[in-house]
Amino acid sequence: MKKHFTPEMAYPKLKQYCGYSERCHSEVREKAFGMGLAAKEVEILLAQLIEEDYLNEERFAILFAGGHFRQKKWGKSKIVYALRQKRVSEQNIKRAIREIEATDYELVLEKLAGLKWKLLKGEQVYSRQAKTSAYLLQKGYELPLIQKAIKKIRQKNDV
Repeated sequence: MKKHFTPEMAYPKLKQYCGYSERCHSEVREKAFGMGLAAKEVEILLAQLIEEDYLNEERFAILFAGGHFRQKKWGKSKIVYALRQKRVSEQNIKRAIREIEATDYELVLEKLAGLKWKLLKGEQVYSRQAKTSAYLLQKGYELPLIQKAIKKIRQKNDV
């Protein structure tokens, strides 16, 4: 049987949950509902957490975007999609995406493209190009940037 919490019992647990790692509103809301709290109680607790700066969706979005870009090498499209899945506001998503440096972004894209291109060494040029593009699209990079990176690789390798 699921344990039901009172708002007074749930608040320190939610505070700890938010203190352990940055969270978005939907994650904390879900956690609170999982504690058996009513909608009104959940909203009051969320407001309290926001007020005490335990919960800050803009900060969450920026850290999420930066972390997934640096660690997982995700492109902007995939990051935006993941943040939307977490029901982060469009304003916070845009703010987070702006934090990713354009030069770093292009360097990472070019590096990924180069590695994939090398991996497909035995294949025909058009097959390499298609597979490299598909890989980078799946990572969340934008087609015009992918095409630019592949063109650069082809020119460098004189293929």
